[in-house]
Amino acid sequence: MAEVKEIAIGLSVLAENAEERGRRIHVEKGLMDLNNQYAADNRKRLGAAKVKALNVLSSPGSGKTTLLSRTLLELGDELKMAVIVGDLATDNDAQRLRVGGATAVQIQTGTFCHLEAVMVARALEALNLEALDLLFIENVGNLVCPAAYDLGENAKVVLFSTTEGEDKPLKYPRIFKEASLVLVTKCDVAEVLGFDRSLALENLRLVTPQARVLEVSAKSGAGMQDWYRYLFELLGRGVP
Repeated sequence: MAEVKEIAIGLSVLAENAEERGRRIHVEKGLMDLNNQYAADNRKRLGAAKVKALNVLSSPGSGKTTLLSRTLLELGDELKMAVIVGDLATDNDAQRLRVGGATAVQIQTGTFCHLEAVMVARALEALNLEALDLLFIENVGNLVCPAAYDLGENAKVVLFSTTEGEDKPLKYPRIFKEASLVLVTKCDVAEVLGFDRSLALENLRLVTPQARVLEVSAKSGAGMQDWYRYLFELLGRGVP
């Protein structure tokens, strides 16, 4: 984290000095260029190890950790998986994900409301990539900032909980537009909540027509086989 902060501060100082000399530097572009370089390196490294990586995104409380916990437990005999977990503080989620001997690497982002590619690059050092099939990157719970950062993943998976209301895709279109897969989570309580499924799916089609949409409940198990099928398809394998 210290290095990331130093990079940001250094570019800000550079911009101030440049403006004093009558020139203007676009700091945001510089930062994103640096992130994209790290992302490209991550993608190359993961590709060389034949590991598929998913950037898992959602607002807080949408069920990322519960979904991944069940996935690690139920597919642990078929797939070699690990998780990189991003949170502002605590390692609670990483502890929950270390089920059945699964490897979970915690990134505490401090004041950062998203993961950046350089953070993932450091976390990769703690993993034996040659021993993995699949890497989940559980991003910080946030539907705004994480949308802008490529981490070197193969695909973005966005969770959309029935507890959040049908208009979530309309409020945060960018993150949904970039999704390869949208998981409508907590579908087991949709009726109790008065969740309008048809309206939610219509909103998703308007914002992200290219994304595959699956309805799941990690608690009851509903729809989880469809999610597992997606993972095996990503790996180019048939479902056992």
